[in-house]
Amino acid sequence: MSTKFIAILISLVLLLSVFTGCSEKETSPPEPTITLPLLTTDLISSITLHTASCTGTITSDGGSAVTRRGICWSKTPDPLISGSIIDAGTGTGTFTGELTGLDTNTLYYARAFATNSKGTGYGNTLSFTTGKEVVYGSATDVDGNIYPIVKIGVQYWLQKNLSVTHYRNGDVIPKVTVDNQWKVLVTGAYCLYDNLKGIDPVYGNLYNWYAVSDARGICPSGWHVASNADWDKLGEFLGGHTLAGGALKSTGTIEESTGLWYAPNTGATNSSAFNGLPGGTRFNYGSFYSLGNLGNFWSVSDSNTANAWNYILDANNEEMGRNYNFKAFGFSVRCCKD
Repeated sequence: MSTKFIAILISLVLLLSVFTGCSEKETSPPEPTITLPLLTTDLISSITLHTASCTGTITSDGGSAVTRRGICWSKTPDPLISGSIIDAGTGTGTFTGELTGLDTNTLYYARAFATNSKGTGYGNTLSFTTGKEVVYGSATDVDGNIYPIVKIGVQYWLQKNLSVTHYRNGDVIPKVTVDNQWKVLVTGAYCLYDNLKGIDPVYGNLYNWYAVSDARGICPSGWHVASNADWDKLGEFLGGHTLAGGALKSTGTIEESTGLWYAPNTGATNSSAFNGLPGGTRFNYGSFYSLGNLGNFWSVSDSNTANAWNYILDANNEEMGRNYNFKAFGFSVRCCKD
């Protein structure tokens, strides 16, 4: 066998090997694995006697679109979608569900859920306790106005802003509507915000500090206008001044027709049942300001001959603020039990 023939034979074998390798069947990539969605239960907020808000975040859809998401809750740990739920749309990201119809003073468990083609995944479980009814009877002022009483810590407070028009001995508290008359006062007076007739059953009256400090008294018998010490004890019990405002403010917003505060009404839970309202202000020169945004409340404690302390609830934060202003300002009044 010649050398040339052997070389040709080897070439044919190599060529056949190449063709044979190319003819092998190619394999398809594996199908992606679909898993349950991944999510967290982030926060429970705005807790009241019968409602609460719960926020969750879906960080992964598990490889399949989230077709349902929401919050489930129960009185036992690790609630399921077979129980009480609120739907909150589809897709990933952060969402909030509003829990309603809750029992008062009850421990609940809640967690976020999300469903894809694989099934339903759940976030971590959080617990919370709804508010406790804390009304302890009522008090009546000299005009016959009735005020529910709430207990907050060891203190008793009237749950509504004062709307009395007489001192406790029956003397009239002058009602002053004209700006030029209001700004020169150095004696007690009251008004309605912007002189709006009929607003007092909801927001109460605005009083200057001279009425607040008058020895004849404006609170019901056995009660007094709250002092700095009273307000500070209240704030400390509710977690400190930086947080107490949320526990004191009534819930809801004007924009959503659910309350009397303008949005955002930050942090409002009314968990104390104080029911703090944004009654606004009358400036010392007579004009009115910020109904719906601010609740300013006099302290009977003054800081000097011209100014006295007041405590502040604000739609834009959850603080219980403190400031001092001219005694001729018009603010709301809350009474504390002697």
